[in-house]
Amino acid sequence: MKKKLSLLAMGLSAFMLLTACGSKGTSETETFRVGLEAGYAPFNWTQMDDSNGGIKIDEGSEFAGGYDVEIAKKIADGLGKELVIVKTEWDGLVPALTSGKIDAIIAGMSPTAERKETIDFSDNYYKSDLVMVVKKGGAYDGATSIQDFSGAKITAQLNTFHYSVIDQINGVVKEQAMDNFPAMRVALEAGMIDGYVSERPEGVSAQSANENYKMIEFTDKFETSDDDTAIAVGLVKDSELTSKINEILAGISEEERSTIMDDAIKNQPTSN
Repeated sequence: MKKKLSLLAMGLSAFMLLTACGSKGTSETETFRVGLEAGYAPFNWTQMDDSNGGIKIDEGSEFAGGYDVEIAKKIADGLGKELVIVKTEWDGLVPALTSGKIDAIIAGMSPTAERKETIDFSDNYYKSDLVMVVKKGGAYDGATSIQDFSGAKITAQLNTFHYSVIDQINGVVKEQAMDNFPAMRVALEAGMIDGYVSERPEGVSAQSANENYKMIEFTDKFETSDDDTAIAVGLVKDSELTSKINEILAGISEEERSTIMDDAIKNQPTSN
């Protein structure tokens, strides 16, 4: 009898263990964990509440909003999963993806050739030109060519192609790359730099948030590849999500994407 009871207990334990494992696996597959830095308005930013569709940041009390968040919502809905935003420093996004901490990077990231060596990308969900953000009324307010910045102190975000294109300016003073865009805006305000390279949406965002900033659009532009100025979803190599996400993105019209970006610029917090 004891032997039968013992075998029954072992069987029940094994069943409970398998059930628990199955429940955990189901829970994990129901979420779509997206990494972004929440500091690159209007693509993504941090805010204190859920206004304008903000999503609560995982393991934090703050919320994330912006163009990337709205695109992430559409992808999560299309996948039938719950969106979870994981706030991650820019340099930590790819390691977070490859280690399995997040399922995708939706963070204004360009599908450059260098990044494609490590991760895969979806089709593009945005494309933009490079601009320079300077002080309004300053020495470079009237610039029209990248060569107008000869002798200027210029920087860009660390580990982005924005920083590499600075070398195309003859005689430029290439300052140390900075971790994020809020830091560059502060440096510009303080006069530590004369300008920083960015993409047009962030430039529009900067001058909308602070009347002391001006976005310079060039007639004589930086030389870039199509991939450099595109934005796509970062995914692990050979991810089964890639084709599904491409189908979802194909269903978002250019008009809708423009509307989402316009709303993001309008709704951005002034501190981002």
